[in-house]
Parts: sequence; C-alpha cells; structure tokens
Amino acid sequence: MTIYLGDSTVYGHLWASDEGRELLGEEARFTSWLEILACLAEAQAQVGLVPQPAARTIREHLDGMELDLDRVGEGTRATGHSTLGLIRYLREELPSEVREWVYYGATVQDVSDTWAALVMKRVGDLLERDLARLERAARAHAAEHRTTPMLGRTHAQPGIPISFGFKAAVWADEFARHRQRLREGRRRWEVVQLGGALGTMEFWGQEAGPLLEAFAARLDLGVPTISWITSRDRPAEFVLLLAMAVTTIAKIGNEIMELQRLELGEVREPFIPGTVGSITMPQKRNPEFSEHLDTLARLVRAQAAVMTEAMIQLHERDGRSWKAEWIAFPQACTMTLAATRFAVVLLEGLVVDRERMMENIEARQGFVFGEPVMRALADRIGKHTAHDVVYEASMKGVESKVGFVEALLADRRVTAHLDREGIEGLFDLDRVLGAAPDFVDRVLGESA
Repeated sequence: MTIYLGDSTVYGHLWASDEGRELLGEEARFTSWLEILACLAEAQAQVGLVPQPAARTIREHLDGMELDLDRVGEGTRATGHSTLGLIRYLREELPSEVREWVYYGATVQDVSDTWAALVMKRVGDLLERDLARLERAARAHAAEHRTTPMLGRTHAQPGIPISFGFKAAVWADEFARHRQRLREGRRRWEVVQLGGALGTMEFWGQEAGPLLEAFAARLDLGVPTISWITSRDRPAEFVLLLAMAVTTIAKIGNEIMELQRLELGEVREPFIPGTVGSITMPQKRNPEFSEHLDTLARLVRAQAAVMTEAMIQLHERDGRSWKAEWIAFPQACTMTLAATRFAVVLLEGLVVDRERMMENIEARQGFVFGEPVMRALADRIGKHTAHDVVYEASMKGVESKVGFVEALLADRRVTAHLDREGIEGLFDLDRVLGAAPDFVDRVLGESA
C-alpha cells in the first residue's frame, strides 16, 4: 500500500525524483544507518573503546547486509522502541563474539540525526547542481534577451516596457543568492550527532572527545561544538532554505504560466509530444510544469513550518517534536528535488516569443509610455503636477477609446509644452528600457 505519493508507481514522478527516492527511501535509510554503525564501531576501536577485531567483523558483516525489514519492523512494533527492533536483529545476525559491541552506547537519535546530516550533505550536492543549472539557464535568457522589449506589469496590469532579459536576470540573481546561502550554511548542517543518553557522552568516559572527532572524520562530517539533541535549528534552517529555493522556482513557474496565457502568449513551456492537456478539450496545451511547481512549493513550505515547530523541545530530549521531523524532513527533500528537476526542464526549454511581446506593447496604443511623458512635463510644470495631468488625460483617453497621443493632444496643459512630434519622440523603446540592459550586464558580470 502506498501512502506517500512519492512512492506511487503511477504518480511518484510528480512528487519525487529517482535520486530522492534512492536517497530517502526506507531501504536507503537503513543501509545508511548500517554504515553509520560500522563507522561508529571503527571509531570506537580507534580510541580503544571496542576491540579492533570486533570492529573489523562488524564492518565485514554490515557492509552489504540485506536487512529483512519485515523482521526489523516486527521487533520495532513488539518493543515500541524506534531502533530496538534493529538492535535485536543485528544481535541475531552478527557473530556471537561481536554482538555486544554493535551500537555500543549510542542512541537512536545519534544514528538518525547523523543520517539526517548525511542526507543534508547529499541533498545539498544535488541542490547546488540543480540551482547552478537554473542560474545558467536564466543567465542565458538574460544575455539573449538583454534588450528584447516586453510589457512590464504591476498588479497584473501593463506598466512600462522592460526587457525580457531584465526579468530573467532577476531570476538568475535570486538563484545565485540561494546558492550562496547553501554554501554558507553547509558547515552548520553537515555535522554528526553523538551524545549518548543526554548529549553529555557520559557512557564513553574520557574517550568521548576523541571518539566524536574520529566518528565525524570517518563519515566526512563536521564536529559540533556541543550536542544538538534538542537544538533543531540545523535541520530547520536546511528545510527553510529548501522552501525558499523551491518558492523562487514556483514564482517563476507562476510567471511563465501567466505569460503563456493565449491572451498574452509571450513565452511557452517546452512541449513534449504526446503530452495531453485535457481529455475533454484536446486542443489545449496546459502549463503542466509551471502549475506543479507551485503545488510542490506549497507543500515544502508546509513542511518547513513543521520543522520550525520542531525547534520547540522539552528538557534534554523530546520525541514529540523530533519525530515530527521524520515525516517533514524527507518529504521536503524529495519534493524539492522533484521541483528542481521540473524547473530545469522548464527553464532550459523555455520558448520566448519576441514578436508577440512587441505586439502586446503596440496593442496598448502608446499608453505604456505614460512615465516618459510625465518625466518630460516634470521639467516644465513639476513632477506631481505632471502626474496629475497625464493621469487625467490617460483616463479620458481610455474612456473615449482613443490612443495615448490623441488623448494627450486633447489636453491643453500638455500641448502648451509638447506637440505631436515631441510626444511621439518620447515613445522610444531603447530609452524607456532605462538601465535594464546595464542591470543585466551587472548580473552577467557576476561569476556563475
């Protein structure tokens, strides 16, 4: 029975990538736990807490061990403890002389939090890879369309022209900041957890410090300053970053979905032959990628809220909050990787229609040049008065359904300073783009 759609045979591709499932599936989780336990035994042997032969035997048996998860599950249900079923399973499967040395002094949270740190490291690698591709795709659009004019819009209404390259450069710059946040945060997140009962490592006595160092080194993770059993800011910060990154992707998806509307038609998702938009309206090409990015982002943000709630912990261990992470953390990771996979296809294959962008500008009959006209009048009658004049002329023109030039020429306050030639001379697309091309250059000048 499939409960989480990411594991669905039919719908799984929408909610998780293959890489996400391979990393965060149950079998992968327990395989990673076995590696953590093998490294723990080796680190304990290194500092003299476990006999060297026992550590070698544990490693030999745990490497490639195919767990019978049904048996582990039976033991877990019978004991009511998160890992006692696994411990009893290992004691049954390992040679008798090493059974007492596996999982020596560690707790379930030592293993599961160290696993989470390893996941954050691997997901961080995948996220960096995908964000880099998205940034490159956005930069490519910015460079190609540095001066391609299109309508800029505020409150979903036409404003003044911008360039599509400017819009894409904004996207690229945002992706670059997420990559910077990822680089800066990794040293905080990618650290082991090894605290024992209450985080003090009392079980291991004077060898606690060296053991912590040895354990971290074997897993290629950092060493925390102090145990983080009840300090859940690390996984919370990581998932918050995932939520921010996937929300940027959703914002771009929503933008593309809007611009793909046939009334606008300025960009289009890449079309994959065989894709069906509707079983009742066969002519449709729905913005499937764009829509789904918004859905995924909503769910990741919801999991980020759970992760921040989990930061509220009681005393030195609190299963209520911590175990909520067991649901929220892997789902946030898998859905983020699904989102970045879809977003790469979307941005790398995005179709930009320059001609339609120009048609939409021209369809506004000059009204998109209201700001340049106001600016020209501001030098003569003052900015605020100029705003009122252009506003009133524009509203009358819209109501009487005439073009902007005619609307302005009908107002004596305008013609006292500008004639037809002077007005039309302000309708210069290169000029109205302002510093947009320069801002594109600034973004492109940053190292990718």
